[in-house]
Amino acid sequence: MDVVHLNQKQLAACWSISEATLERWRSVGIGPKFLKLSGRVADRQVDIEAYEESCLQIWTYRGFGR
Repeated sequence: MDVVHLNQKQLAACWSISEATLERWRSVGIGPKFLKLSGRVADRQVDIEAYEESCLQIWTYRGFGR
């Protein structure tokens, strides 16, 4: 099985967010697990999919009576 990696620019484009947002998320522990090799960040496709799965929502709670 080949491991697929995305770089920060590719992941930001997939999620329509800025690279700065990904950097900020990583600094506070938000987002998928990532690799940092020789100062370069890479995200494994399997970790991206796991993070997306953890973010799935069935419904949005807005409270009753609103």
